[in-house]
Amino acid sequence: MDSRVREHAEVIVDHSTSVEAGDDVVVSGSPEAEDLVVAVMELLGERGANPHVSMGSDRAMRAFLRAADPEEFEPPAHTEALFEASDVLISIRAASNVNERSDVDPEVNAAHSATRKAVRDVAMDRRWVGTQYPASGNAQKAEMSTEAYEEFVFDAVLKDWEAQRAHQEQLVEVLADADGVRIRSGEATDVRLSIAGNVVRNDYAEHNLPGGEVFTAPVVDSVEGEVLFDKPVIVQGREVLDARLVFEGGEVVEHDAGKNGEVLTSLLETDEGARRLGELGIGMNRDIDRFTYNMLFDEKMGDTVHMAIGMAYEDTVGEGNERNDSAVHTDMIVDMSEDSTIEVDGEVVQRDGTFRFEDGFEE
Repeated sequence: MDSRVREHAEVIVDHSTSVEAGDDVVVSGSPEAEDLVVAVMELLGERGANPHVSMGSDRAMRAFLRAADPEEFEPPAHTEALFEASDVLISIRAASNVNERSDVDPEVNAAHSATRKAVRDVAMDRRWVGTQYPASGNAQKAEMSTEAYEEFVFDAVLKDWEAQRAHQEQLVEVLADADGVRIRSGEATDVRLSIAGNVVRNDYAEHNLPGGEVFTAPVVDSVEGEVLFDKPVIVQGREVLDARLVFEGGEVVEHDAGKNGEVLTSLLETDEGARRLGELGIGMNRDIDRFTYNMLFDEKMGDTVHMAIGMAYEDTVGEGNERNDSAVHTDMIVDMSEDSTIEVDGEVVQRDGTFRFEDGFEE
């Protein structure tokens, strides 16, 4: 086994989830990620944990969704009970075909996602992490050889996370007591929002591995303006291109996309909260230096901003502020590398992808 797989497992078990003896741990993976699942399980044995392994299949889920009647979908109480009884949840992603579910009706996917909201709510209260194994299907989507993709993934994952935390803390300090944030990129994106009273989080691989972002929740009704998400997003196995959202009073009042606009519409119609933003995130992982069609990595790129429609994480919402609730949480990315600024309370803190506290920032 590649020694880097063992290192990856150690980051998962010791840094991201801090597994201890006696912990009940659910490990979810796929056949493509078996090496990493094996390495994690070995460490869980050494730590004295009690694991449950679930090896999923995109092909199997596609078969279910194409055969099922969405009107008969019910919340999976058995999965919720399993998560309730667990201390730690470890999810390892890997694909042989990232588009496996592309021929499932978007409305069916949305209906199924809605039934799993209670499960996701329980998961958020556990020690959890989601990560990526460098599978060939993901490499192909990233237009990279398997070997090059392995190098990319491990460079992004096997970092000095304490040093990354300290680097990102500089932006946390800028945002911690801020009110207004304005994001401009080219002629298509100019959006204002408030983060007053909400909590700014420093993601250094505690839940997402790789980590590498600073994020918070917008005040629900504060979002105004227009955003062109100029990086593609894979939703329900479909590629949505050039998604454009127009906000008034915090709500999406107009939208379109250059490709697969019906998928975007389906997401926005999932529930009332799906038409509002639940997250503003700013990427800061400089080892992620290219777009790979994988949101776990792409949203952490240092010259990007991402916004998520739908659910806001509870730990980003300040006391007394409203939390946006939804069955969906879908991140979309704006390229900030050129003709772009982030302003905080009227002061430019990033220009063309470079932060004020980094070398090369121009006033």
